[in-house]
Amino acid sequence: MIDFLRGTVAHREADYAVIDVHGVGYRVFCPNPFALPDKAEGTTVYIHHHVREDAILLFGFGSREEQSLFRRLIDVTGIGPKVALGILSGGRPEAVVSAIQQENVPFLMKLPGIGKKTAQRIILDLKDKLGAVTSGFDGALLTAAMQEAALPSSAGGGAWAEAKEALLSLGYTEAEADRAWVSVKPKSKEDDSADVLIKLALQALYAG
Repeated sequence: MIDFLRGTVAHREADYAVIDVHGVGYRVFCPNPFALPDKAEGTTVYIHHHVREDAILLFGFGSREEQSLFRRLIDVTGIGPKVALGILSGGRPEAVVSAIQQENVPFLMKLPGIGKKTAQRIILDLKDKLGAVTSGFDGALLTAAMQEAALPSSAGGGAWAEAKEALLSLGYTEAEADRAWVSVKPKSKEDDSADVLIKLALQALYAG
């Protein structure tokens, strides 16, 4: 079984990338192929090697934690590799894990292919099985994701939810917005408007 590939990104499509490893191109399905870095010395992609009767498929991830979460998800009844890949393409691993641990069904229902019953099944099956996954996450990002998942507003609405949507519409990524929230939250007040949070977030992003 293939556990990881180290090579250069030769080609990208919407749902897969081709990794050139010493002249051999491997088609690897990824949550976000365009997030894979281009490195002259080579990019490492962690692989789930999926074998079925009619195909051999490679699913690739940028970290061991994401690979591990994917494998946990496909152990849930009714979730196959493509649905699990959709979950990871629709939400950051830290946010998905936090939503599962905090039983945040509305958050999970926003992910591609997930209805209420499937969200409840994911929580039931995985809530107490994600310790090994979370151990490798960035502590600040995981804390921010857990705080966000715990807020009633995180399922839709609320000042930070509005501010985050505005940041995404400006072209910032989910990860950039969440890094900004790590910096903004200690400075913010409960009654701050979305406009105030946007300004604070932009200041944090500009400061690097």
